Amino acid sequence: MDGIGGFARHVVSTRWGDLPATAVAAVKTFVLDTLGVAIAGSGEPTAARLAETAAGWGGGDEATVWGTGLRLPAIHAALVNGYQTHCLEFDCVHEGATVHPMATILPVLLAHIERAGGATGRDLITAIALAVDVAAGIGVASRAPMRFFRPAMAGAFGAVAGLAVLARLDTETLLNAFGILYGQLSGTLQPHVEGSPVLGIQIGVNARAALTALDLAANGFVGPHDVLEGRYGYYALFEGNHELASVLATLGTTWRVTEVAHKPFPTGRLTHGAIDGLQRLRAAHGFEAEEVKDVRLTVPPFVARLVGRPDVPSPAANYAKLCLPFVAATAVLKGTVDVPDFRGAWLRDPRVHALAGRVTVAVTEDADENASVPQTIEVTLTDGRRHAVRVEHVIGHAANPLSRGQHLDKFRRCWTYGARSLGDGPGDALIGLVDRLEHVTDARELIQPLR
Repeated sequence: MDGIGGFARHVVSTRWGDLPATAVAAVKTFVLDTLGVAIAGSGEPTAARLAETAAGWGGGDEATVWGTGLRLPAIHAALVNGYQTHCLEFDCVHEGATVHPMATILPVLLAHIERAGGATGRDLITAIALAVDVAAGIGVASRAPMRFFRPAMAGAFGAVAGLAVLARLDTETLLNAFGILYGQLSGTLQPHVEGSPVLGIQIGVNARAALTALDLAANGFVGPHDVLEGRYGYYALFEGNHELASVLATLGTTWRVTEVAHKPFPTGRLTHGAIDGLQRLRAAHGFEAEEVKDVRLTVPPFVARLVGRPDVPSPAANYAKLCLPFVAATAVLKGTVDVPDFRGAWLRDPRVHALAGRVTVAVTEDADENASVPQTIEVTLTDGRRHAVRVEHVIGHAANPLSRGQHLDKFRRCWTYGARSLGDGPGDALIGLVDRLEHVTDARELIQPLR
């Protein structure tokens, strides 16, 4: 059988009691992180326009657009919330898979829970853990350079897996749902290259497709089954070279959610090595921004290809977040990078562009088409001194995780960046709910603080 059958059997046969404590803890961490990032994303003007557009597609009050009082049909709420989650480039990522799993998965699962009910916190945790196994597993198996927008497409497969847990689908119905989803998959890297907000909308479109697939499969529609390794399957058309057998062999023993990385900065994950390295160098050597003559970033080909783009005057926010010279210059000048740096005059500040012009990106020889590390960050000062650091595990990686304090600090900052003030009380309530999520009897409780 096509490899999708192995994922389907894993999803249908796994129960709450099969999850290790590490997986439960990771799910809770990234539920809170994702909701915080999505609230911050609601503050983007494009998010408001997307919500307004979706409201024009037809009425319905099945699910909530997070950070607002707007209620939409579940498929449209999933689209908008998926966009809000990814539009800031602040959502968590599985580095080995190059997949942002939660951006698609959580909006879909919570939209379904709002419209259908009947899910406990344990149900939600189990659904997320299995959904990430599928989304990240599909990405980890690829051995080819990414050409299509894998985060949205692999994430949608994961979202269907999570829905299967909540809707208690049998294996055959889940296979049909996977097949129906495959007929809707979409996503290209061209918006990434151009800095277009369509990049995040692709997350939302595939989130909507996951809910559509569930509804059609539950109503008896039959989908193709050989959707991963078939003649015209996902790997043949979208990826190319892959090795899926080893991924399937570890299902139930390797929990991919424990490998997911926090994103401490609202920029493309591939730029985080530069920020992390520059912060390490400043902490070790104590230099100031005005002492920096130039910066040299030596990165794998994957990093150079996706974010080694040139700095441009007055860039769009989406372009700047994915531009290594701009991001590195911001880190030197400000000591860090945060959401406000992409919402105002900083995008046009001559100081950041002058320094970005002195940032050089060099490429290592690396056969792994999906490798994001190691990266070497080198700073030359005006007095001739040179300082360098090699970054093997970027801050936020499972091997170099954020502390609980750093995690909560990011969440609380995000909570203030949204379109509306939700108040500290609801934010604290949400932290408490997620901390005890396995004891929550109705997962819809997560929604109230988000309104």
